[in-house]
Formats: sequence, C-alpha cells, structure tokens
Amino acid sequence: MSPGRAVLGSAGVLLAAYGAWLLLSRQDLSGNLDVALWLAGGVLVHDVLLGSVVIVVSLLATRLLPAVARPAAGAGLVVLGSLTVLAVPFLGGFGRENAPDNPTLLDRDYTAGYLALVATVIIVVVLPVLLHSLRARRDQR
Repeated sequence: MSPGRAVLGSAGVLLAAYGAWLLLSRQDLSGNLDVALWLAGGVLVHDVLLGSVVIVVSLLATRLLPAVARPAAGAGLVVLGSLTVLAVPFLGGFGRENAPDNPTLLDRDYTAGYLALVATVIIVVVLPVLLHSLRARRDQR
C-alpha cells in the first residue's frame, strides 16, 4: 500500500469513528434506531430495488438497442435511477407535515426540477449516440 493511500485510509477511519461517536453520543436510542432504519432502507432500496430494475432493463436493452447505444443507455439508466431514488423524498414532500409553519421547508417546485434533470440526462445520453450514428452513415457514403 502506498503511503498516500495509508494516510487517506487512516483519515477516513478517523472521520468515520468521529461521526459514529457524534451519532451515538448526541442522540437517544430511538434516534439511533431511526438512523439505523434509514441506513438499512437506503441499502435495500439501492441494492434490491434499483439493482433489480437496472438488471431487468439492461437485459431488455441488450436485446432492443443497437450495440452503439448500449453503453450510453446503461450510463443514463444508472444516473436516472440514482437521481430518482434521491428525488423521491423531495417529490413526495416527506417531512413537510412535521413543520407546516415553516415556509422554507421544501419550498420549490421539485417536480419541474426533477423533470428538467431527466430531460438533461436523456439529452446527454441520446445526443452522442445520434451524432455517432450520423457520422457513421456519412462515412459509409
């Protein structure tokens, strides 16, 4: 192991230990159980739900898409899946009912922002594939 990796790894372990100490020392047992449930839920949503969807859609994409579009579609799928998982609490407005008198809590149009992100990802994924296909057709002439 290089010295740089050892230093970075040691710093990461120390920061994780400090974070765990803060978590355990500043919350009660029910707060720590909520954190544990939130962490476990994140892992389950990512590994079970998102992973399964990515595998199924990837299998379909390998049958339906041309070979040139598969890498871009896979990258776009991973980005869109992660963005969607991150956006669910904002789109659902979770937590808004806990502070109804706080006008700054979830005060934006998150649906429009999410749709703009989806459109951006789709454009970034589709545009290079189209340009590549057009260039390939032009070179064949």
